[in-house]
Amino acid sequence: MKNNIFKKAFTLGLAAASLFTLAACGGGTDEASDSGSDKLTVAIVQPMSHSSLDQIRDTIAAELGDNPDIELRFENANGDNSALTTIMQNLRNDDIDILVPIATGGAQSAKAAFEGSGVPIVFAAVSDPEAAGLTGEGSEDITGVSNNIPADQIVQLISDFQPDFQKIGFLYNSSETNSVSTIEAAKAYCDENGIAYEEASIASLTDLQTACESLISRGVDALYTGNDNSIASAMPTYTDIAYTSGIPVYCGADSMVADGGLATIGVDYVTLGEQVAAIVERIAAGESPSDIPYETLSEYARFVNLQAAGRLGLDLSDAVMENYTVLVEADGTSHFGE
Repeated sequence: MKNNIFKKAFTLGLAAASLFTLAACGGGTDEASDSGSDKLTVAIVQPMSHSSLDQIRDTIAAELGDNPDIELRFENANGDNSALTTIMQNLRNDDIDILVPIATGGAQSAKAAFEGSGVPIVFAAVSDPEAAGLTGEGSEDITGVSNNIPADQIVQLISDFQPDFQKIGFLYNSSETNSVSTIEAAKAYCDENGIAYEEASIASLTDLQTACESLISRGVDALYTGNDNSIASAMPTYTDIAYTSGIPVYCGADSMVADGGLATIGVDYVTLGEQVAAIVERIAAGESPSDIPYETLSEYARFVNLQAAGRLGLDLSDAVMENYTVLVEADGTSHFGE
């Protein structure tokens, strides 16, 4: 089968050895042009487009693009869950070699579609792999990189900019496992440390304005949203509502800061994409995913949006600025992706 990655890796090695022998004997090199037929097909699938997911995809593609043994394929469900299911089934029928689903929903769909196929799955940006059912029995072919953010870092983030804050408002999409797990961990931390909070969940983006205004009416003085794909795709709307009432929006990713959030201690999706690509290359070279435990981020990003700070009338101290990198200048110039 084409998806027998280890057979392909062996075949590629034999091809390389044969070319070396031919060259040593003075033979031609026309066979080199046929090596592309033995490339491993790596499919990268994202559930929708927004800055975070696009950056993951682009980083993985850039890292793997120079590998002569890999051919990349890209799929995007554009926010349609039924389309995501269809994409996964089509990829299984097409006999791909390695699957890279981005975000929790994509990884869960990948597992459901590829169960029993033996195709390695390398997930990207899954906040809680255990809760998502991507570890343990039945997940031997699955590994990847989690974008989990420690709960204490969430509270530290808000404290850095608002040391006298009284109550946090947690806003998230209840249908996104990754987002729910992040908020549940943050709430547990707040409960343990006597920190007041309110929460509001949405089922779709049509609920965003009502949910945000509800939290503001309940007296929160800071809003936090983690790695929530749907809300990340609507950051300008979210921040406009909050900033009109003078409430800062903190978030879980650099891309969300680039799109209007005030600050993050969170995910640098370039780092995450690089780690995912490194795992893909290990599997392409013959390692089994069962021998590669899923990873967490090797480092967290600290970014601030000075344009957002200006809209909120915040005067940031030198002590705060020493610990954060400016992602968006006061005049709106963005350094995202640089």
